[in-house]
Amino acid sequence: MASSKVTSSQPTPARPPRPNLVFRELRGQRSPAEFAAAVRRAAREIGERVCCDARYVGRVEAGEIRCPNYAYERVFLHMFPGRALTDLGFAPRASVRGRRAQVPGETHGSHEPYETQNTHDPLGHHEIHALHETYEESDVLRRAFMTGGGATVAAASMGQMGPAFDAAAAGRPVRRPGTSDVYAVEEAVRRIRLLDDRHGADGLYRRASTPLRAAYALLDAGATRQTTADRLHSGAGELAISVGWLAHDSGRFDDARSHYAEALATARMTGDDGLEAHAFCNSAFLARDAGRPREAVRAAQAAQRVGRSLGSARLMSLLALREAGGWAGLADRTGCEQALVRAQILYERGRSDADPEWMSFYGEAELEGLEAQCWSTLGDWTRAARHARRAAHLQDPHFTRNIALYTAELADDLARGGRPDEAAAAGMRVLDLLDQVQSSRIQTMLAGTARVLLPHRRASGVSGFLERHASLPRTA
Repeated sequence: MASSKVTSSQPTPARPPRPNLVFRELRGQRSPAEFAAAVRRAAREIGERVCCDARYVGRVEAGEIRCPNYAYERVFLHMFPGRALTDLGFAPRASVRGRRAQVPGETHGSHEPYETQNTHDPLGHHEIHALHETYEESDVLRRAFMTGGGATVAAASMGQMGPAFDAAAAGRPVRRPGTSDVYAVEEAVRRIRLLDDRHGADGLYRRASTPLRAAYALLDAGATRQTTADRLHSGAGELAISVGWLAHDSGRFDDARSHYAEALATARMTGDDGLEAHAFCNSAFLARDAGRPREAVRAAQAAQRVGRSLGSARLMSLLALREAGGWAGLADRTGCEQALVRAQILYERGRSDADPEWMSFYGEAELEGLEAQCWSTLGDWTRAARHARRAAHLQDPHFTRNIALYTAELADDLARGGRPDEAAAAGMRVLDLLDQVQSSRIQTMLAGTARVLLPHRRASGVSGFLERHASLPRTA
């Protein structure tokens, strides 16, 4: 590709961004976090998926984003019908197409077009939040999301992450990483989370290990600026946790333990309390699933010690649930109940700007689902089924994997609680979702339910479930 002709070696003087006062007025009395939640809800209403948070809202209001990408445009126009982008305080798309913000440490000719304010902050105090919010959406990737299977989607999503990132993934020497490489790492984390929500882990794990190796190769290359290095460490740690979760959910517990340990070491090297709390949180969940409940309690308590300073009640609520799961595994009903009560109280304090981005999955459905698992472990099948049913009902339809997970939990609780016909019906609903979801965890749960239902083959619907389950292809 021919490079653009440069007519001057002097950079164009940057204009300060102009605040978007119209957008600020539309937010009204809602906090940035509350407005971001409204944006995400509106996106789900029209089948879009955006990772809007308070920081993104702040960037829009500060004028850093002169014109949103196409996904956000559709969401905003849905939220404010009858208005054009210019009525929302944005610049016309034609006036910003092809422009981009220059980022420190980046060379010319190795970037994509941005749709943001064309500014440059030499002090590095004014960085763009996320690659996926400024790139124009890829039609190829979008079609892969809509029509592809897990492997197809993963292949489309893990490529084209940026020149340095791709070079690192291929094992080639890379230049010192800059802000654009940080964006690529952070985007890889978001893509993995999105794909897991929709399709489950089994088709993604092996492909996701490539961007993880690339992230740590970029760390080894060494960033020139400390702010870039810190963000790269944080991004690499979050990526290690995401890949670890894929290993965890697909039954590769030793691999998951290794990835979580890698994330924990990265967090401690840089003093990143948020990353450390996340790593301990996932380690607690893994320990519970791997049959090490005392370790689960200790890891959850360690996460709470480091997470307390972060100021997020929702984070502390989730960590209390992780502790409750460990106590349940130890058959300590009192310890479990106390942790569950604490989790509920903390949850009811509501969301805040301090909530980590990775906790977007944690809503009332997940709270109910994790409590169901605790009661199931304690053998209280009736209470477990009640919470599992609530979880499946409350879950946003975009989180296909979680709907399948909660419904599988419900089927198992009903089967063990002596309600085989209802269990078979729930199991059938899970089987209907398995063409979209690939999760060894869910398949293992279904297999356990099928074993429990075998003596009840004559009950209504049970034989049909057992026959259909038996016809499933066996995963390696």
